[in-house]
Amino acid sequence: MPKPVILVPYSAEWPATAERELGRRVHALNGLVVAGHHIGSTAVPGLSAKPVVDLLLVVRNVAELDDREAVFRHLEYRCRGENGIAGRQYYTLDDVLTGQRQFQVHCFAAGSGEIERHLAFRDYMRTHPEAARAYEAEKRRCRDLHPDDSNAYCDAKAGWIAGVLPLVLAHSAGCSVVGGISAATGQGDINSGTGG
Repeated sequence: MPKPVILVPYSAEWPATAERELGRRVHALNGLVVAGHHIGSTAVPGLSAKPVVDLLLVVRNVAELDDREAVFRHLEYRCRGENGIAGRQYYTLDDVLTGQRQFQVHCFAAGSGEIERHLAFRDYMRTHPEAARAYEAEKRRCRDLHPDDSNAYCDAKAGWIAGVLPLVLAHSAGCSVVGGISAATGQGDINSGTGG
């Protein structure tokens, strides 16, 4: 069921919230997670966002997640299957009292092109403030068009994202910075490059 679209100013607490939840996921999925990343608008300092933290888990094999379904259910996550992106396993966690979405977890097998796409977009928005401002303006425009339908809001901004993605990926090809959480230690960057 579509939810209202609420955009809030960036919160400096989002990275710590993401890191805690990544740590819980890495620990709970014991050995299956190769890397974990905070993605989406809450991972871009200064960018207004829906107050929903997006996490990306790189796993050895997405099919193994089916065997760990109980782990997600135990932590009150709902499995939504691929949910429109082939090769993804998607989970959501809503606050039981308010019904507000808190986390979205996108799981992809190591080597999936979707991993690069998500990380490249995040990193580009982090390092290009003018692009982040343009994205924020587009998000506000789409929210104003569809204030009560989060699905229509996402569909509306998809065109803008698709338009900027070739530039993002071209930029990423020259930069290999990928920040994330180590599956081994639960902290720090695991794939650092030269920057950009």
